Formats: sequence, C-alpha cells, structure tokens
Amino acid sequence: MSKKTFVRPYAKELIRRLREPRRFLQIISGARQVGKTTMVTQVTESIDLPCRFASADVPTLRGTQWIEQQWEAARLLEAESGREGAVLILDEVQKVQDWAEMVKHLWDEDSRMQRKLKVVLLGSAPLALGRGLSESLAGRFELLHLPHWSFPEMREAFGLTLDQYVFYGAYPGAAPLMGDLDRWKRYIRDSLIETTVSREVLLLSRVDKPALLRRLLELGCAYSGQILSYTKMLGQLQDKGNTVTLAHYLDLLGAAGVLACLGKYAGAEVRQRNSIPKLQVFNTALMTATFPLTMAQALGDRQLWGRLVESAVGAHLVNAQAGGACRVFYWRERNREVDFVVREGNTLTAIEVKSGQTADSLPGMAVFERKFPSARKLLVGGDGVPVGEFLSRPVEYWLGL
Repeated sequence: MSKKTFVRPYAKELIRRLREPRRFLQIISGARQVGKTTMVTQVTESIDLPCRFASADVPTLRGTQWIEQQWEAARLLEAESGREGAVLILDEVQKVQDWAEMVKHLWDEDSRMQRKLKVVLLGSAPLALGRGLSESLAGRFELLHLPHWSFPEMREAFGLTLDQYVFYGAYPGAAPLMGDLDRWKRYIRDSLIETTVSREVLLLSRVDKPALLRRLLELGCAYSGQILSYTKMLGQLQDKGNTVTLAHYLDLLGAAGVLACLGKYAGAEVRQRNSIPKLQVFNTALMTATFPLTMAQALGDRQLWGRLVESAVGAHLVNAQAGGACRVFYWRERNREVDFVVREGNTLTAIEVKSGQTADSLPGMAVFERKFPSARKLLVGGDGVPVGEFLSRPVEYWLGL
C-alpha cells in the first residue's frame, strides 16, 4: 500500500468539520514531511465543496498581498457556490511576513459580511505559527497538531515491521526507498534534515551561527537518548559559544519537530529548567541516516539497538508532548536513572525501556518510587509491555487518561 491510498486518522476529524454548515478557521501544524499537505488534499477530494489551494513554500518569504490575493479568489468560489460555501487552503503560511495580521483582517471582514468561506492554514514552524496565533488570532481558530507517523500508520501504509520502524523511522516519503539504503540516507539528510534547517529554522528565526546549529543537530541525533551537559556539547562541537546560545538553538530544533531537549524531573519547575538536558529525536530516521551501518548490523550491536529502541519510545512520547497531551522528562540521582517521566495534570508515570529479555533489576525505578510514591510505573520491553504494543497505542492510553 502506498501513502497515496492511506488516509491518516486525523483526516476524519477535518472532514467532519468541513461538512458542518458553519464557517471556521482551522490551523494544522506539524513538522516537515509528516503528511500535512497530502492529508488535506485527500480530505478535499472527499468533500463536495469548491476548494482553492495555494502554497507559500518558496525559498524566499512572501508578502501579505499574496494572502489577500488567494483569499479574494476563494471568496469568488464561495459566492458562486451558494449556500454550501467554499474552502481556502494556504500551505506553509508562516512563511508570509505578518501573515496573522492579514488573516485576522480578512477573517473579521468575512464575519461582518456573513461570508461562508472556510479556511485551513498549514504550517511546519510552530514557533512562527505560535506567535501569530497568540498575538493576532486569539479566539478565532481551532488547532490540530499533526505528529510524526506512528508505528501502526507506517505498518498499515507500508507494511513495516517493528524492527524496520525502529531503524527506518516514520517519514512516509522515505519509506519507498528502504530497499536502497544509501539512497534512503541521502533523502533523509538532503530532503528532510537540510531542508528543515534552511527553510524552517534559518529562514524564520535569527541564527547568528548557522554552522553551529547544523553541527548541534548532528550531535543531538548521534546522542539521542543520552544525557549530555551543555559544557560537553560545546566540547564536542569545538565551539567557543555559550550555553545560552546552545539552549536557544535546541529550542528552535525542538519547535521544528526534529530534536527535543528533555529536562530532569525534580518536582519543581526552576530545577527542571536548569537541569542537564537529555537529547531525544522526534523520529529515529534522524539517527540512523547518519549511521554507517545497515539494519542487520545495527540489530547485531546490542547497545546500539537498545539506544534505537529507547529513542523510538522517546519519539512516541515527545510527539505526544508536541500535541499537548503531556510533558516528558527524565530522572536521575547519582548513578540511578529512569528513562522517561511523563506528567499530565496530577498523573505522574515513570517509564523504563528494555530492548530485550533481561533479568536486570531496575534500581533507578526503585529509588524514584521511594521519592515519588504516587507515581505509576511502566516497563516497556523485556518482561514488561512489548515495545510494539506500546508504540501501537496513544500515549494517553498508557497514562490512564
């Protein structure tokens, strides 16, 4: 099955909203190449409404007049459609300077004129989107976050096994290239990593040291699943920068949906913010695209495969975090560690990951339980919940929400 014939579950909710008689402003956010455009195209093919689609995904920033032109063309469709209305879809809208102010102006104008135009805005830079949503569009939109593809989605669309999902990750555009490893790695590096850095980060944010940001991303992918101080990062990067710069660049990479920076859980926000970070990719393809190993060789390296399995579990968690479902941390005290600590409201869940059947004890979990006795405990892999089962269910299920 190809990705063109697979419709993500999120599409059902969008179809339902588009079929409602009322107008609405829908914002769909998500990292690059998670299938936002493909999903919306499939959705519009499933409804009987006239649609206008336009994309701002060009190397240079557009001006607000571009939005106004597209909006006016969609208004003509809406006027011709009669009672049913019409749909305007603007892709990569965050690349239009002052986009939110123009959308607010046009949306409010349509409200006064009682037009029935339904608007869907797609964006892959949450920081740029977030600024516009909070400053100009408050109270006017519905937000849908589209995460990286899950294991069940990749299995259904492309037939991936669990091991393939752990190694090749969850980029649908790269899945057909798995038979040619070199070509697959080039696609990940050139079409995803470099494009994300150049178009989602450098184009939209101030970065004084682009080379440092790129090296930091490479370092973060190589050290995913590991706790690494900012001082050690600077040493590895051989740069004379400062920790404030690194922390800012990690925030940008996290917002772009490629590399998360987990804080230590301590029960107090100030201590979490000041902790040594644990690096975590959003998609394990970002790790293996830089490895000089095949999947068979990676499977034969128990330590490396364990890191990949832990990162696959971590990716499942941070994608849920990006969608607002929870907050994800790690925990460590001296040489005792818990891989992930997940908090949602008053619910606290400690998660330890094991990549194989093992009789090893979990000293970190035991110490954590004494310090936080109300926390739920979950073992993934080993004698606990099978890794494939954990990855096949939403994170909310495991949190008991």
